[in-house]
Amino acid sequence: MQNLTLSSSGCSPIPLARREAVTVKGKFFFIEERKFFLKGVSYGPFSTGTHGKPFPEKPVVEKDFAMMAQLGVNCLRIYTVPPNWLLDLACAYGLRMLIGIPWSQHIAFLDSSAVQAEIRNCIASGVKACQNHPAAFAYLVGNEIPPDIVRWHGQRRVRAFVKELMAVAKDSDPETLVSYANYPCTEYLNIDFTDFLCFNVYLHQEKDFRRYLSRLHNLAGDKPLVLSEFGVDSIREGTQAQAEILSQKLSSSFEMGAAGTIIFSWTDEWFTGGYAIQDWAFGLVDAERNKKPAFDTVQQYYTGPLPPTLPKYPKVSVVVCAYNAERTMDSCLASLKDLNYPNYEVIVVNDGSTDRTLEITQRYDYVRLISQENKGLSVARNVGITAATGEIVAFTDSDCMADPDWLTYLVAKFLSSNLAAVGGPNLSPPEDSLVPACVAVSPGVPTHVLLSDEVAEHIAGCNMAFRREALQEIWGFDPQFRVAGDDVDLCWRLQDKGYTIGFSPAAIVWHFRRNTVDAYLKQQRGYGKAEALVYFKHPYRFNLLGQPSWLGRIYGDLSSYLRFGQPVIYSGVFGRGLFQTLYEPSSSLFSFLPLTLEWNVAAAIFFLSGLLSGDRPWLGAAMFIISCIWCVAGALQARIDPRFQGVRARLLVALLIYLGPLVRSVERYRWRIRRLTKVEQIQFDEL
Repeated sequence: MQNLTLSSSGCSPIPLARREAVTVKGKFFFIEERKFFLKGVSYGPFSTGTHGKPFPEKPVVEKDFAMMAQLGVNCLRIYTVPPNWLLDLACAYGLRMLIGIPWSQHIAFLDSSAVQAEIRNCIASGVKACQNHPAAFAYLVGNEIPPDIVRWHGQRRVRAFVKELMAVAKDSDPETLVSYANYPCTEYLNIDFTDFLCFNVYLHQEKDFRRYLSRLHNLAGDKPLVLSEFGVDSIREGTQAQAEILSQKLSSSFEMGAAGTIIFSWTDEWFTGGYAIQDWAFGLVDAERNKKPAFDTVQQYYTGPLPPTLPKYPKVSVVVCAYNAERTMDSCLASLKDLNYPNYEVIVVNDGSTDRTLEITQRYDYVRLISQENKGLSVARNVGITAATGEIVAFTDSDCMADPDWLTYLVAKFLSSNLAAVGGPNLSPPEDSLVPACVAVSPGVPTHVLLSDEVAEHIAGCNMAFRREALQEIWGFDPQFRVAGDDVDLCWRLQDKGYTIGFSPAAIVWHFRRNTVDAYLKQQRGYGKAEALVYFKHPYRFNLLGQPSWLGRIYGDLSSYLRFGQPVIYSGVFGRGLFQTLYEPSSSLFSFLPLTLEWNVAAAIFFLSGLLSGDRPWLGAAMFIISCIWCVAGALQARIDPRFQGVRARLLVALLIYLGPLVRSVERYRWRIRRLTKVEQIQFDEL
């Protein structure tokens, strides 16, 4: 007899063989090209049933799963390895499982090699028991290792062991998704090597919850964020308050871009430590499976559209400025055509392209096309602003593809805060060859700079949106910036006017990087010129070497890893503080000095003069070796596509780390000298 599963609507059986795999693309899960949000509840742990497993009797499980399907649940988080019959039942009701594999994490497990071996075997056998089953969505190789255990062993050792457990799970099933359920008490573990970030968070105040979500998104980086546990005790808070608090949490989670939520728990029936828990009641249903008010509240979100419907949809004008963009223009416009936003227009400013950009754009009849002779990026953007009819003007580049919910997440941030501008991340799409994959992780790619988890100092020009009146107040973009630097100048001018720039981590665009080394170095030369021009407008925002001196933290750029000093952790008394905050040292000049043109010129001078005079030529050689060490260290930390992680890729990234800043600096000096010479000539002519 063929095993069957049900569609999400609860009807039309689908054979297990046709069950579609869930994959990770950026900050979301996908089934093929369809975004898949986890809508989950936790299930158990329970006392051992007559079948010998820590789950309810089969008739009770069937009743639970039928009610979950009614609720809109598509994922169960369980805390023990399930038997096959439970997996099969989950398939029959269209449920996937986030499977926790328990082990002895409440003891000093790293003090015994035998215990470590037992834990590894536990992970391997747990994964193999569920391997290839359609109901097995992902595995958790750990859950909330206590902070005193982490402090006893040390953060680095515990982190390394969790990473080892993830590798064990992947060895057992290479195609599976793996994560670890962390919580605020050990946030500093920085578990950034999993397929997605799982966090258990119990915060009842909406403002605090939203602020911590922003924090978690920045910890997740370019990976999905799953809130793997949150809930409300209906004994202490009351059933009505439970429903209201869960409504706030679900609304905030999905509005801010969470890839999934797991509500703790399905039922008040809860058995742990050998005892039934009687004084907590976190369930959406009670122990007898009677629905609480929270059931209907959760159902509204789990059966409704995601992201949630916004209270209003102000018109957005999307402006794309294009110059000789035939390689990526079709992908860009195709992505903008399918945005899940009901009130927007797309304006393409063709800035004098001589290739097929115009021809490609004309195929899309939904686009408002403006063609002009080549006048540079800033002028083209100002033309787009003039033509815009929306109250919000959003910009992306012709070499970008927008996520379907890009505008929804940007506008949600505008509506929730009094902001003049909002930006989002730009992620590198998977590349099919080694060079683009290496360029994608090298320094100098467009990125954002955050002053806090929610406020930006700079948002990348390929993913930024502004209230139109704010752009008009500062007269738009400065026309002198023809290729780059326009976004930096505009962000600083907005802040000088007292405006605040927000950041929406879920508002994603996919940004194709340069596909050759020559194109990458040409891009860095353009950035060097732009930095020189921006310097003359904002000299107080630059350091002694003429480089931008950011007040915030740079995200998504390899240079952010090249820093000295370990983060300081506020741990609370005996390491038991509820929220373990990382205070990271700001980037110092010394942290990137070995990569600067000035350092390398000095090294060459010391080496050559030492050779000629016979006096300490080793000093220059030592300085150059330090530069090489910096480059290799950066290349080893680079998150290169796993398909291209060989020695060649690491060496190429190291070379780009070395060459990029040098090329950028040479161009910066060249344009600063050119500008100063021009000013002196004008002053001389006036005399």
